[in-house]
Formats: sequence, structure tokens, C-alpha cells
Amino acid sequence: MLSNLLAAAANVPATPAWNPTVGIIISVTCVIILLLSTRIEKPLVGPKLPVLPVSVPTFIAAMAFGHIIGIGIVLGLTNIGRL
Repeated sequence: MLSNLLAAAANVPATPAWNPTVGIIISVTCVIILLLSTRIEKPLVGPKLPVLPVSVPTFIAAMAFGHIIGIGIVLGLTNIGRL
């Protein structure tokens, strides 16, 4: 089992260190996903946020999904050598 993990680890691309570019990419994707979250069927179920037109659960879900998409973008850009 250990030899299989070591063999697979050799093919894993390098993970980039955090820098402002990574932070900007993840922040922008979070904002875009938050704007798209207002288009879901019921964005106002639960306690409402006073400033945004979404509820607290929708906001948390949008931020989590934005981070997932942002990390995918960062890893993809690192894999092709752009970051």
C-alpha cells in the first residue's frame, strides 16, 4: 500500500505557495459565486444578512463553493505554468 502511495505522489503537481495573486483569484471567484447565488431557487431561507440579498446559509455555501472553484483555478494555472 505504501509503495502505491509513493508511486502516485511522484505524479502530483507542485502546490503553489500563497501569494497575493492566489488571494485575488480566490476572492474574485468567491464574489462571482456569491453574485450567482442570488439566482438559486430559495436564496432567502434562514436568517437574512442585512446588507446582501441572501441568507446566512446561502452566504456560507457560496463562500465555500467559491473557495473550491478558486482552488481549482489556482491548481489548474499552476499545472499549466501560468502561476
